[in-house]
Amino acid sequence: MDKHGFDQPDRIFFLFDFISHNAWLAWQRAREIAARHGLGFEPVPVVFGVMLKHYGQVGPAEVPAKSRWMLHNVLRKAQRLGLPIAPPHSHPFNPLTALRLCCCELDPAERLRLIDALWLATWVQSREVSSPQVLAELLAAQGFDAAALLAEADAPAARERLRGYTDGALQIGAFGVPTLLVRGELFWGFDDLDALDALLGGRAEPIAAATLSAWQAVRPSVQRKR
Repeated sequence: MDKHGFDQPDRIFFLFDFISHNAWLAWQRAREIAARHGLGFEPVPVVFGVMLKHYGQVGPAEVPAKSRWMLHNVLRKAQRLGLPIAPPHSHPFNPLTALRLCCCELDPAERLRLIDALWLATWVQSREVSSPQVLAELLAAQGFDAAALLAEADAPAARERLRGYTDGALQIGAFGVPTLLVRGELFWGFDDLDALDALLGGRAEPIAAATLSAWQAVRPSVQRKR
């Protein structure tokens, strides 16, 4: 998918990677926001690790102080929202096969059911979703032909589709997960969902063009040594 694939004003695009607990927390609420405002909901699997490499960053879990803070932050949000969450089997882990499964040729309802199951396996059931055996068991339990779907996920078409989704996300300026795109505007992270809801509900105050231009005109006066 290139950036033009996102030019559909009647839907919310939800860019995700199973490695993100904040994306899990945002998953259900984002769907509810889309439904409340009469919009379609389009899940888009992307590789967070590729985003990090593109921007020269490390992941939150790779910064010990940030990882400790995020743990408390995520658990507080889950508790407040009444959302189930459990420690993952490991973290970081390799999400590629799970993401490629989401790139297989499935109808929209099947894809949502598959993604739901993968989220629950990762962040509620603490299962090792990087394991082909675990994925095969999960797929079979959902009524899929596990062998056929895993073979399709490993084939060039699914690999290219995931790469295309990730490249398209970078083209529109996405830098992390979850990212939500609607009508050309990006919203990043669980904590930005209120702003998304306000925009769609007509409650968001627009930012004056002059104010935005003034902020965009700011330039650095010092460079940090690397």
